[in-house]
Amino acid sequence: MSKFQAYQIAQLENGDVEGKIENIAKKELPDSEIFIKVHYSSVNYKDGMVSTPNNPLVKKYPIIPGIDLSGEVEESNDPRFKKGDKVIATSYEIGVNHHGGYSEYASVPAEWVVPLPEGLTLEEAMIYGTAGFTAALSVHELEQSGLKSENGPVLVTGATGGVGSMAIALLAKRGYNVEASTGSLEHTEYLKELGAEKVLTREDVYDGKLKPIASERWAAAVDPVGGEQLASIISHLQYNGSVAVSGLTGGTKIPTEVYPFILRGTSLIGIDSVYCPMEKRKKIWHRLANDMKTTHSFDQLKSVINLEEVPSTLEAILHGETRGRTIVKL
Repeated sequence: MSKFQAYQIAQLENGDVEGKIENIAKKELPDSEIFIKVHYSSVNYKDGMVSTPNNPLVKKYPIIPGIDLSGEVEESNDPRFKKGDKVIATSYEIGVNHHGGYSEYASVPAEWVVPLPEGLTLEEAMIYGTAGFTAALSVHELEQSGLKSENGPVLVTGATGGVGSMAIALLAKRGYNVEASTGSLEHTEYLKELGAEKVLTREDVYDGKLKPIASERWAAAVDPVGGEQLASIISHLQYNGSVAVSGLTGGTKIPTEVYPFILRGTSLIGIDSVYCPMEKRKKIWHRLANDMKTTHSFDQLKSVINLEEVPSTLEAILHGETRGRTIVKL
């Protein structure tokens, strides 16, 4: 191919940014070991942030966003991969400081590439994407800390978002009693279809008043929101309960005290899907293809767009106007 299409964001002289579909050449991509024909990408909140001016993520323009991609190896300079291999690449610097998935082709370091596990299609891998991987990593770490289905209900916040929606489906698949918290009660039926037993308002989780330690409500929680709401969740965890936090849309400060940690043995688990070690990364993808696979929920979770629809979708996700997972078909 001489030229191919990519959605690229450039910085203007006044500091603003502008995104549009460009015809670019292979030489404009990074010189990395694995050259991939992209079949699918996805839309994440982080992609929306990349599309805004003065964001703290992008260090150099122009940038092709898309922190997730799946496709087939076109060329490889690494013996671990060969032409035709189906692969996944998410996180690291992809779509932020390394050209990403909103492109018909991508060039990615071999150390960032995961072979597509048996049992997953390239489309399914992007229905999961970073959001699904983050949700699965959250569930995995909660189970490593002792969570079992018989322990009691598990709370999921930000329930209509990518991580929240995926967490509900994954937990329900594994037999947990899931309580979903959302600011959009009009999506109650959708959340119940994913597997939520109960749908709560944000105020049900945090009413604006914080206690160092409060009534025991949840065995564990998956929280992609953070902030004061997270402090409230910690105060309501059962004895030896845990919360896995992976986001900060609710704020970066957690006004909690030591009491729930020393009186109830609670745990706060940080989830990093960006630089998750490759050995663990492969294990989580294997689980997503096997014991965590949520095939029955894929149709409810996904919407599919093309490259031309990316700009409006990035704007929508920044305004909380999307639900579930949006995948980009290249």
